[in-house]
Amino acid sequence: MNTRKLRRQLRTRKNITSSSDRPRLSVTRSNKYVSAQLIDDVKGVTLIGMSQKTLKTKGTKTENAKALGIEMASKLKAKKITKIVFDRGSYAYHGR
Repeated sequence: MNTRKLRRQLRTRKNITSSSDRPRLSVTRSNKYVSAQLIDDVKGVTLIGMSQKTLKTKGTKTENAKALGIEMASKLKAKKITKIVFDRGSYAYHGR
């Protein structure tokens, strides 16, 4: 991994505290897709993982990312999770 990218990611991650009542939502962005996973750092397991590839929606990248967020929110409600911590990783939070 690129060392500059890794430093940005670690700088973001050190300010995030994940506990048993607030799992971490990690978002990964590529040029084509957005994927998100909900991670419980206490147990070290992924609770929910999704990608735009699995949704098979048509539209712009932004519309597809919005559809991913809506689907992720419905799965969170099904598991009765109301609070999360957003982990943007090494990406700037804008656009998609």
